[in-house]
Amino acid sequence: MNLPNLLTIFRIVAIPVIIWLVFIDNDIARQVAFALYVVACLTDYLDGYLARKMNIVSDLGRMLDPIADKLLVGTLLIAFAYTGEFNLIETWLAIAIMFREIAVAGLREYLGNAQITVHVSKLAKYKTTVQLVALAIFMVVPLVPSVGSAAHGLLWLAAALTVYTGYEYFAGAWPKLTGKAEAK
Repeated sequence: MNLPNLLTIFRIVAIPVIIWLVFIDNDIARQVAFALYVVACLTDYLDGYLARKMNIVSDLGRMLDPIADKLLVGTLLIAFAYTGEFNLIETWLAIAIMFREIAVAGLREYLGNAQITVHVSKLAKYKTTVQLVALAIFMVVPLVPSVGSAAHGLLWLAAALTVYTGYEYFAGAWPKLTGKAEAK
């Protein structure tokens, strides 16, 4: 166990607390949820940075980090759909985001069993950042309603980037999935 992995585990443990605070539905709970969410998002950057800087990249960290990201994003998407903070179209955007995240995780698992590594693209890293920022802004909409348009716009951008990067992963893996990569 090392500091980067502990930060990732903190992010995972913070998720149920953040969701519980979102469900409380009062300003103080929302402010605390937002603060905890921002800290959790910062650990997403910090754990990877420290692992590389301290040269302690681990298999556990490589496995847990994307799981923590998907849990953080996915649970908030579900929570905002449940609480009605997403309208019908935004709920469909959330479904598209979840669909891609699960499909790409399955693709990685499948290819990993075939000893094929799928590297995260720069655009996919930006996608995660846009998702996290969009959800952060959605979290403060009840406190600052004037940021609602920014939250809605960023959710659309996050969904577009999410679907596009999912397409990129599957298009790149298609020859391996169909067996045509060996034929060349």
